[in-house]
Amino acid sequence: MSTPEKKVVVFDYGFGNVRSAERALAHVGADVEITGDYDKAMNADGLLVPGVGAFSACMKGLKEARGDWVVERRLAGGRPVMGICVGMQILFARGIEHGVETEGLDEWPGTVGPLDAPVVPHMGWNTVESPEDSELFAGLDADARFYFVHSYAVHDWSLKITNPAMRAPLVTWATHGEKFVAAVENGALWATQFHPEKSGEAGAQLLANWLRTL
Repeated sequence: MSTPEKKVVVFDYGFGNVRSAERALAHVGADVEITGDYDKAMNADGLLVPGVGAFSACMKGLKEARGDWVVERRLAGGRPVMGICVGMQILFARGIEHGVETEGLDEWPGTVGPLDAPVVPHMGWNTVESPEDSELFAGLDADARFYFVHSYAVHDWSLKITNPAMRAPLVTWATHGEKFVAAVENGALWATQFHPEKSGEAGAQLLANWLRTL
C-alpha cells in the first residue's frame, strides 16, 4: 500500500519565493498548494511560511493575510510550521532595520539585527553547524552547503527551558563575519535562515526530512 502524500500549504501573503518552494516540496513528494486561504492553511499537514525583503513589510503582509493567526493556532494545536529566510526571522520577538523596530510573532525571544560582516548581504553558499541529534539535518554531511541571501540575522539564542520534561530547542549556527542562527527545531516549529528550495540536493534532503515528520 502506498503512503498518502502529505498536504503542504505554502502560505502566499505576497512575500517569498512561493513557486520555488512549491517545486522543491513537490520534488520530495509533497502534495503542495500555494494559497493564502485561512482554512486550507489551517488544515494542511504542514504549513511553510516563506519570506523575502524587509522584516516590517513581511510582518505587515502576514497580518493582512491573517497569517499571524494561522501560525499561532497551528502551533497551539501542535501542527507543523516551517519558516524560511525572513519567514524565520518574523518568528522572533522583534526586528530592527535602519533603526526602526518592528514586533515579530514572538514565538521565540530574540532580536533580528544587522549582520556585522565585511561583505553584506551574505549571499551565496555556506556550511552550518547543526546538533548531532538534529532531525532537520539528518543524513547530511557536515560539509553540506546551503544558499543564503540576507543582511540581517539573529545573533543570540536566549530561550531557556526550565521544565526537564520538555525537549530543548535544537539550534543550528552559521558564520559570516559573526555567528548567527541558521536554523531552529522547536517541537512543531522549524525554521531556516537559508533557502532550502535553492540549495540543491542538500536542500531537498532537508525538506524531505521535514516532510517525514508531518
